[in-house]
Amino acid sequence: MRILIGADIVPTLSNQQYFEEEQMEKIIDSRLFELLKKADYRVFNLEVPLTDKSKPIEKAGPNLIASVKSVAGLKQLGINFLTLANNHILDQGEQGLWSTTEQLDKNKISYAGVGHTHAEAAKPHIVEMEGKKIGIYCCAEHEFSIVSAKQAGANPFDPLESLDHIVALRAQCDYVICLYHGGKEHYRYPSPNLQKTCRKIVEKGADLVICQHTHCIGCEEKWQEGTIVYGQGNFLFDHSESEFWQTSVLVSVDTNTKKIEYIPLRKNGKGVRLAVEDDATKILTEMMQRSEEIKKEDFIEKQYRAFALQVRELYLKTGDPIATSFAFRVVNKLLRHKLMPWYLDRKLKKNRRFLINFVECEAHREVYMNGIKE
Repeated sequence: MRILIGADIVPTLSNQQYFEEEQMEKIIDSRLFELLKKADYRVFNLEVPLTDKSKPIEKAGPNLIASVKSVAGLKQLGINFLTLANNHILDQGEQGLWSTTEQLDKNKISYAGVGHTHAEAAKPHIVEMEGKKIGIYCCAEHEFSIVSAKQAGANPFDPLESLDHIVALRAQCDYVICLYHGGKEHYRYPSPNLQKTCRKIVEKGADLVICQHTHCIGCEEKWQEGTIVYGQGNFLFDHSESEFWQTSVLVSVDTNTKKIEYIPLRKNGKGVRLAVEDDATKILTEMMQRSEEIKKEDFIEKQYRAFALQVRELYLKTGDPIATSFAFRVVNKLLRHKLMPWYLDRKLKKNRRFLINFVECEAHREVYMNGIKE
């Protein structure tokens, strides 16, 4: 059985009409179409609610939306299964979620990773083909789409629950895939915690763990008897011209031999095509180079520490009334952006131990999160 797994698929204003009118051949080249057709089973991440009612929730980041008619393009691609456990499925509220599942049900496209309750959202999808059972478990890191006692939503990764779910699924299936929606956007390596989490998922029974969400190709790690893919990029998402969004990989899985292959893709205007010749070789070579790098002792920790230092200004200034004030920003610009790092360094030196304790200590973090949510 050959399964093809792609990452984010999102109809956007630039190409939504091709989804609606079943003209996907205008944004997906013929060779890629043929490849999808030959697969026994096709899996993707639907990173957008399908609804004609715009009711955006309050959140950080964009509220995505695609028309109900867009489901026609998903069906034309022969998609068999979609994970809905991601950080955008509740962008238009619960009505957007249920509008999406209604359309998928009507078009006989299977899905998992969402529900009215935690138990419902955690249910895996099991498909039986050629006498074998393939289990797919879908979960997401905690953002604005997660199911709770107050709302329906996506299945969260919870180490106290999700690992038991994987163990139970392993007992039922011949091959287990975990689609984990997490990792840092535009970062091509795992964080130390993400690596620890994914390794544990393999240890509990997953044959393949794929981290989606980063919008870029990351790297591969072989762990015990399993394979971990730390980022595969988007499949079809015409939203950014960033270098990270230009390439991606399809993951091809032979469930009999457990062989994993990567098929490089290239963004092509409003659509996507198979990468060819030197370009395809370059994409895969760079992915495998990163896969070798993470084997080095302390590489992941050092690389992530350097990355965190690059982006910490964004985190430290968010919500700071001084740093976000108009006067401060004007002066910072006049001083060629030297005032902000000076101010934040002073703030960090003064409050470092308190900030660390609020975030690192479980008890303080729980109080902090519950306090600011209300």
